[in-house]
Amino acid sequence: MKYHFSVSNPAERFVDITLTLETKSQRQLDLKLPVWRPGRYEEGNFAKNIRRLSVVNSKGEPLSFQKVSKSVWRIFAKEKDSQITVKYQYYANRLDAGSCYVDDKQLYINPIHCCFYTDELRNEKCMVELDVPFAEIATSLKQSGKRKFEAENFDDLVDSPFIAGSQLQHYSYTVAGTLFHIWIEGDYFPEQNKIVNDFTAFTKTQLKMMQTFPFGEYHFLIQAVPHTFYHGVEHLKSTVIVIGPSSGLHKRELYNELIGVSSHELFHAWNIKTIRPVEMQPYNYDGENYSPSGFVYEGATTYYGDLFLFRCKYFSEEEYFNELNFRINKHLSGEGRFNYSVAESSFDTWLDGYVPGVPGRKTSIYDEGCLITWMLDFLIRKYSGNKKSIDDVFRILYNDFGKKGRGYTAEDYRQVAEQCAGKSLETFFTEIVFRAVSYQSMLEQVMEFAGLELEEQTSTKRCERDFGIRLDESGNIAVVAAVASDAPAISALSVGDELVAVNGHKADKRVHDLFEQFSNEDQIEVTVFSQLRLKTVLLKKGNKKYFSGWKLRNMKSKTAEQELFYKNWSMQ
Repeated sequence: MKYHFSVSNPAERFVDITLTLETKSQRQLDLKLPVWRPGRYEEGNFAKNIRRLSVVNSKGEPLSFQKVSKSVWRIFAKEKDSQITVKYQYYANRLDAGSCYVDDKQLYINPIHCCFYTDELRNEKCMVELDVPFAEIATSLKQSGKRKFEAENFDDLVDSPFIAGSQLQHYSYTVAGTLFHIWIEGDYFPEQNKIVNDFTAFTKTQLKMMQTFPFGEYHFLIQAVPHTFYHGVEHLKSTVIVIGPSSGLHKRELYNELIGVSSHELFHAWNIKTIRPVEMQPYNYDGENYSPSGFVYEGATTYYGDLFLFRCKYFSEEEYFNELNFRINKHLSGEGRFNYSVAESSFDTWLDGYVPGVPGRKTSIYDEGCLITWMLDFLIRKYSGNKKSIDDVFRILYNDFGKKGRGYTAEDYRQVAEQCAGKSLETFFTEIVFRAVSYQSMLEQVMEFAGLELEEQTSTKRCERDFGIRLDESGNIAVVAAVASDAPAISALSVGDELVAVNGHKADKRVHDLFEQFSNEDQIEVTVFSQLRLKTVLLKKGNKKYFSGWKLRNMKSKTAEQELFYKNWSMQ
C-alpha cells in the first residue's frame, strides 16, 4: 500500500491523501479505517473526518463503492483490475498527542487516523510519500528517499506518527548503543545540554533496569504549544508529547511535566509496545480490545515514569513524594474505589475511561494502577527478603513474553509476581486488584516496610471537613462537585446543584467564609438550584472529618531494616 500526503490549502485544515493498492485479483475489496488508536482505549471513529472519497482503477476509470459500516467501504473492482487508487481528504484540525493537524507551519499526522487498509494487505510493506514544503520531517519511519518513507507493515505504519515542520529542532543522544532523538516543534528553545542530559539520565536508568532496548532508535516528538496543555501518547518507536504554554517550559514546574511524561512514554516502549496483554496481541483495529490489565500497561508505567526520575536523581525526594501524594489523594477522595475495581475499570475504558463519568462509578487505571504496582513492588521485596522486586517481574515479562511476541494474561502477571515473591499473592489480587475497596489499609501496611507513613491533613474548608461537600468554584456560582457517601448531605444534595445561599446569605465568592461564619452551628441551611428548581435543605454536621488530604512522609525514627529497604527501592 502506497500513501501520498499533500496539502492544497492549509487554512481549510484538510489533508489530501492518495492510496494506491493492489487488488490481489479480488473483485471486491473491503477498505477499512481503524476505529480506535493504540494508547487510547476507546473508539475514536476517525471516519467522521473523511470527505470527498473517490476510487479509480489503473486506467483512471471510476469504480463504484458502498459504505457497509461506519468505518468500512466496499470497493467493486472491474475484471482484470490489478491496482486501484483511492483519493480522499482528512480533516486535521486537532493538535493533541493522538490526532492530526495541519497549518501553514506544519503537517502532523497520526496515520492510524487517516490510513485505510485491507485485511489481505495488512502485513505487507507500506510506502509513504510527503508532498509538502517543509524542510524537516520527524518520524521513526525508515527513510527510503527524499520525503519518502517505508514501514514494515500496516501495524508499523499506524504506530509511526510524523511531523513535517518549518521550525523543527533536533537533538540526539546515545545510550547503550541505541540512538534517541528529541524533536521540538513550536516556540520552545531549550538549553541543549540541559535537555539532553536530563533525557539521558532517565533513559540510562530505564535501560539499566530492563537491560536491553526493544528498538534500534527512538524518537521523542514534542509539540510545544502557546496555551496550557498536557498530553502524551506512546507509539512503537516513538512518542508524541503536546505541552504548553511553551513560554512556561523554562520554569521548573512545567519542565518537570515534560520530563515526567517523557519518562512515562519511554517506558511504554517496553510496557505495551513490547510487553502486551493477550487481548491486544495483535491489535484489532475494527473494535474494542477489552482487557482487565490496564493496571499493568498504564498503571505500572505511571509508577515507573516517576520512580525512574527519583532513581536518576532528577526528582528530589520531596518532588517524588508529591507525585505519589497526587495518586494517593485521588484514590482516597474518590468514591469510585468503593464501587468498581481497577480491573473492571480497565475493561470499561472503552465505555467511559476518559471522561469523569457518573459520580463515584469507577477508578483509574493510571492512579489506582500506580498504587497497585507500588504495593506489589513492596510486597515482593518484603517476601523475597529484598532479593526480588517488581523490576524483576518486568524483566521476566519482557524476556519471556515481549521478545517472543506472546501476550500475557492477568493470571500470567500474577504468576510471575508470585515467582519473584516466592509466595502466593492470590489474596492481594483478589482483594485489591479485582475488588472495589479502599487501598488505605494496605498502603499504610506496605509503606511501613520502608519507614514511610501517611500524615492526615484535615481540609481547611468547613463545607468539606464537616459536611462532606466538595464544591467546584471555577465558574461564577459554586457547584456541588462531590458529596461523601457517608455524610448526611448525601440525602440532601446532588452533584451539579448550584449553591446560592448559606443560612439566608448570598453564596458568592464568600461561600467558604459563610460556612466558617456559622462554625459554631451543627446545622446549616443551604439554598440551591437543583435541576433549575430552587430548594432549601438543612445540612447536618457529620460525625467524622471528610475529604482530608494525605501526605507521604518518612517516619521520624527508622530501623536499620527500614533504611535498607528504602535504599534498595529508591536507589538513593
